[in-house]
Amino acid sequence: MNELELPIVDLLPDNESAVEQCATLLYEVFMEHHPAAWPNMESARLEVEEFFAEGRISRIAVDGDGTVIGWVGAIRAYDGFAWELHPLVVRPERQRRGLGRRLVSDIEDRVRERGGVTIWLGTDDENNQTTLGGIELYDDVFGHLGRIRNLNGHPYEFYRKVGFTIVGVLPDANGLGKPDIFMAKRVG
Repeated sequence: MNELELPIVDLLPDNESAVEQCATLLYEVFMEHHPAAWPNMESARLEVEEFFAEGRISRIAVDGDGTVIGWVGAIRAYDGFAWELHPLVVRPERQRRGLGRRLVSDIEDRVRERGGVTIWLGTDDENNQTTLGGIELYDDVFGHLGRIRNLNGHPYEFYRKVGFTIVGVLPDANGLGKPDIFMAKRVG
């Protein structure tokens, strides 16, 4: 089954196999560029379990044999007018085939159904993957934002392709020279 045909369904707490697969995806996929995000399987499992709380949306794309190929979530904020897109993860061997775009579109639909108007996200640059990483941003924050370039596969370009706009940056959010880039999109 190709990525454009995969069903996208709710991640349910009683689907223990899918929960474990989502935790494994977080741990393994983020290990390369963000090893501190989920430094072990236990922290990744806890992250997945948090998505069964009220005010969260959790959706998975599954293959015909029940393998989780991708996971997307959203967290209610600002009285439900804005939702944070977090996380978005797709198996590396299945990336760049349209599934990430489908997962984002699906979460947009779910947020819209709940009365949301905006989806926002933070996309860290902890490894100098953009021209915002590893430099002093405070001297000209808006100038640096206006000149941002992707140096090494940073996901902000993917989010731009699916309609998000850079709306800000928090310099040094993850340590000196390691900013968090904020992006948002109107969906309502």
